[in-house]
Amino acid sequence: MGLFRFIFSKTFLIQLVLAVIVLIVIAFLTMQWLDYSTNQDQRIEVPDLAKMNLDVVEDKLDELDLKYEILDSANFNPDFPRYSVIDQVPAPGKFVKEDRKIYLTLNPSGYRKIQIPNDLIRKTRRQVEPTLRSLGFEIGEITYKPDIAEDAVLEIRHKGRLIEPGDELMKTSVIDLVLGDGSGRYNQETEDTNEVDETENEVDEF
Repeated sequence: MGLFRFIFSKTFLIQLVLAVIVLIVIAFLTMQWLDYSTNQDQRIEVPDLAKMNLDVVEDKLDELDLKYEILDSANFNPDFPRYSVIDQVPAPGKFVKEDRKIYLTLNPSGYRKIQIPNDLIRKTRRQVEPTLRSLGFEIGEITYKPDIAEDAVLEIRHKGRLIEPGDELMKTSVIDLVLGDGSGRYNQETEDTNEVDETENEVDEF
């Protein structure tokens, strides 16, 4: 009986109300502290950094209390200045908190170099052109010279310079092809040269 009387007494009810009020105040203060410590109300719009160099990017992000980190460079894009931002994460227009890192991909200084394959000489034009284009090269001037094989690739040139298999050229370089005309004169010239060499060797022996 004493316990029930105490539960329904005025003193107990006052203490209960005070306890509830204290719990509410503690919960409110905790939520306010969490909001402050996590910056939940702070929203910074990510700027568009495309085509900006790092000096400009750093100044712009410092003004917004944001940081950046550079990722590996992408393939060269001629539409963007060299060493400028070509991609970013988060994307422009997204909202982030203070001190958030913006991950940047930069445009390299130029196209990378591609090695000329070793098995192009003496292949047909129909075989060689798709191979070179798939590697990122462009086909330029087509010329012919006497040879028994028609449309066989005899030489590969770039800006007039003879390119050997294994040489490296910048991607998108223009490659000129020298093809055989199928006239058969190459063999005759080769035989004449061999005969001259044999005659000279015989003379040397005497």
